[in-house]
Amino acid sequence: MSDFETVAATEDQAARRGVSGEPGTPDRVGVPHKPRSLAGDAWRDLRRKPVFWISLVLVVLVAAMAAVPSLFTANDPRDCVLSRQHAGPSGGAVFGYDFQGCDTYARAVYGARASLLVGALSALLTGAIALVVGMVAGYFGRWVDAVLSRVIDIVLGIPLLLAAIVLLKRVSTSSDTVRLFAVIFVLAVLGWTTAARVVRSSVITAKEQDYVAAARMLGAGHGRIMWRHILPNALAPAIVVLTIALGSFIAAEATLSFLGIGLKAPTISWGIEIDAGRVHMRESATPLVVPSAFLALTVLAFIMLGDAIRDAFDPKLR
Repeated sequence: MSDFETVAATEDQAARRGVSGEPGTPDRVGVPHKPRSLAGDAWRDLRRKPVFWISLVLVVLVAAMAAVPSLFTANDPRDCVLSRQHAGPSGGAVFGYDFQGCDTYARAVYGARASLLVGALSALLTGAIALVVGMVAGYFGRWVDAVLSRVIDIVLGIPLLLAAIVLLKRVSTSSDTVRLFAVIFVLAVLGWTTAARVVRSSVITAKEQDYVAAARMLGAGHGRIMWRHILPNALAPAIVVLTIALGSFIAAEATLSFLGIGLKAPTISWGIEIDAGRVHMRESATPLVVPSAFLALTVLAFIMLGDAIRDAFDPKLR
């Protein structure tokens, strides 16, 4: 091999090492290589997925609908005139009117607020319980882990909807606010176990890392290690699980309201609208189909979004 070929081969190997990202080698001339983070890799993977963008757009639309429903309809959902009973589309009512003469589309739009509020607050409370229980069980281990793991198993064995029906049957108040928070509390108390298991597994893995051992050698206490060093590693998988759970909580609230155990009229929610549409579906199917479609698309959007984020943050699935 000539001297020229030797130099060319050496430069080609150096260039390949720079592209692969070995320490101390530049990606381009004069540009030092920057190691990629897990979040950066996940975002680069997510933005190439149409499923992520479709589900994100649907979630943003539903959130905007719940926050500012007047952007999506100018009609009052409580403006009901019996003379318009089961009338067709007119006057901005794109899907016509229900059995009470109310705008079917407007009631579906305004129903997003209660349904999304229950789902979001239930997910937040679930996440708080799961983080505390999962971190304590995973960090301290031994008998603490054994006791909390058995508690998780017991709660996990309780059917969510059946237990929610039994507990909410005891709520006899007619206050809309009390019933709303009762549904949120029951769903959170019964639905935190899966997220707690995920957090526990993440904490067990994270506490064996070198940076945790270094912090412990430097005299950091249990609280500082748990909340400063371990919590950031446990948040990502917990957020993924809670995103999927949020859709499940919305569906659970609709089921309970449909059965007459969750939210009640005059509160507007998708479950209540589906129940009312079911009773009068022979006269008109639209009041049943419209809120059902809103509910199905919302639940599907949150599940698809959670699945996309989970796949992006799991290196084994790339």
